[in-house]
Amino acid sequence: MLSLLLCVYMAGLLSAAAEPRVIANPPTTRPTGLVYHPDFLLHDPGPHHPERPARLQAIMAHLKRYGLFDALLLLDAEPASEQWITQVHTPIYLRQLEAAVRQAPTALDADTRVSQHSYDVARRAVGGVLAAADAVMAGRTTNAFAALRPPGHHALADRAMGFCLLNHVAIAARYVQKRHGIERVLIVDWDVHHGNATQEAFYRDPSVLFFSTHQYPYYPGTGSAHEVGEGAGRGTTINVPLAAGSGDAEIVRAFRERLVPAATAFRPQFVLISAGFDAHQSDPLAQLQVTEAGYATLTRIVKTIADQHAEGRLVSVLEGGYHLDGLARSVEAHLRVLAGN
Repeated sequence: MLSLLLCVYMAGLLSAAAEPRVIANPPTTRPTGLVYHPDFLLHDPGPHHPERPARLQAIMAHLKRYGLFDALLLLDAEPASEQWITQVHTPIYLRQLEAAVRQAPTALDADTRVSQHSYDVARRAVGGVLAAADAVMAGRTTNAFAALRPPGHHALADRAMGFCLLNHVAIAARYVQKRHGIERVLIVDWDVHHGNATQEAFYRDPSVLFFSTHQYPYYPGTGSAHEVGEGAGRGTTINVPLAAGSGDAEIVRAFRERLVPAATAFRPQFVLISAGFDAHQSDPLAQLQVTEAGYATLTRIVKTIADQHAEGRLVSVLEGGYHLDGLARSVEAHLRVLAGN
């Protein structure tokens, strides 16, 4: 009997070691916030473009159908001021973007098209993420998810790229540092495409830890394991390239073995997620095999990091995800973990 009890005890220890242990806040009744605005549907990159308004329509319909929408706190999304946008993007680029939408519909690159409302929609999307950060910092929500478009993590300081116009997550990182006095920010990017622009924004900055899993080699061609930051920021960029065909086991292992120890050493005070769901096994634009259960596990790991080190402060922002049903079900799984369901 004693040996049996010892085996059970050791199994419990091994199970506990598999996940980071929550040591910070007790359970809270604060709701999870949701950023959404119907204007996000007005950005129109044209017929047959994968980054289409139907993406958000599918998400919202699914959340309402399965009773999750009413459990979330809907957060306002007013257009962000250029004061915050220009923490990441150049004023010249913003003027170029305004000029482009006046000529809309037009293409900014081979993948990125704009319509007459695109600049205003992108500013509102940034404003929604900043409102989510404010709500989390004020304690109105325990965490938040921004269901927005267009996505942002490919948008460079001086040009659009890869469906993206403004880099919401990078702007939010600077915002919480300058507006709320946060010193250390963790950005986790699990989109199937490497967040090249987010990496570039903080490549030499030790105050932001950027962690990315992504299919490699693949668009946009960056994100090798050798890209680790430069100067004072060396070591605060972590890329974990995944081969085509990788699924839940590979991506979860990367989070447990690479992200958790790095975050423990870094001790972030605020956590941002570039939550692309295009690594889903049904997505038409890539070849990873992540499931809804996989996304739930990733969310749980990142949420635990936020609970341990950042008083639970976490804002997740939609990036990619182009199979409508897979996207909607993955967002549901993500939100259920954020909301503690």
